[in-house]
Amino acid sequence: MEQWIYHHEMLLGWLTLGSLAVFIGTLVLVPWLVARIPADYFSHGRRQQAPWAGNRPLLRLLLLIGKNLLGALVVIAGMMMLVLPGQGLLTIFLGALLLDFPGKYRLERWVVSRGLVLRPVNRLRRRAGRKPLEM
Repeated sequence: MEQWIYHHEMLLGWLTLGSLAVFIGTLVLVPWLVARIPADYFSHGRRQQAPWAGNRPLLRLLLLIGKNLLGALVVIAGMMMLVLPGQGLLTIFLGALLLDFPGKYRLERWVVSRGLVLRPVNRLRRRAGRKPLEM
């Protein structure tokens, strides 16, 4: 094991820096993103279509592919962080939020509606001067 670590010092260094960057990014981005969610986002039975969804279909497709690729990379990084330094489970969850899959909106609503999640989310929103989420 020591020999493997010695031979892969550079890789472990980059993985540690990546884990640190994701951790700091999480501390900065999560409150910012939570404050940007519309208050009525989860109050609908189905996800509402974005007003810009019909414009520029080629650009929308490219952005959709890029978002899903980024989500897959974040999920893979989160899996690696389960054994490396970093917040693996949180990173996997954030990566899954970037992916598009059937039932994602229901899963998001279920997770956010739990008191252990909803209370801190609404506290972050209150600090940002936003209305609490309507469930």
